[in-house]
Amino acid sequence: MESFTEKTSPDFSRLNGLIPAVIQDNTTLKVLMLGFMNPEALRITEETGRVTFFSRTRQRLWTKGEESGNYLEVAEILTDCDNDTLLIKVNPTGPVCHTGADTCWNETNEESDLLFLEYLQDLVDQRKSVMPEGSYTTSLFREGTPKIAQKVGEEAVETVIGALTGNDDNFIYEGADLLYHLIVLLSQKGYRIEDLAAELKRRHG
Repeated sequence: MESFTEKTSPDFSRLNGLIPAVIQDNTTLKVLMLGFMNPEALRITEETGRVTFFSRTRQRLWTKGEESGNYLEVAEILTDCDNDTLLIKVNPTGPVCHTGADTCWNETNEESDLLFLEYLQDLVDQRKSVMPEGSYTTSLFREGTPKIAQKVGEEAVETVIGALTGNDDNFIYEGADLLYHLIVLLSQKGYRIEDLAAELKRRHG
């Protein structure tokens, strides 16, 4: 486990030496729980990379997961505009609530499938930058814009065929191929899938 070395200096003077800490999943962006920290809890959190709170009921420090093993691994710590509340983005290693639920609001903490498109775009951009051997994406970039655009056209036709023949499994499969090759084409042209989303949002507005 790597230590989290980034330091923050929030104002602990307003709540008798404590500050609230909102815990958010770094990937799904779900709010997982709310806890409180004193300066020592924050120091330990920053040094160990695992969230430590101050328990107001037990009047002691406790590291989330010290009994269950469901730690909160720190990704980022932010302070709010008044410097008296923390937002801690984490990668949880298991359910967060003591009831066994994913969150203290009994919500399911799952990544939206739509967020995978952003991950895929990042991966394609990384392939373009590194150009690793043996990668299909690398081979597309090496062949250039005309070949990538041709693949988008081919996959579009196959998607249409899948839709018209009533083979829904094939329709979804070919549609996924179309979207992947479109993301590669966007990257080749210096754009991202978010640029298409922004254009659709602009039209809707």
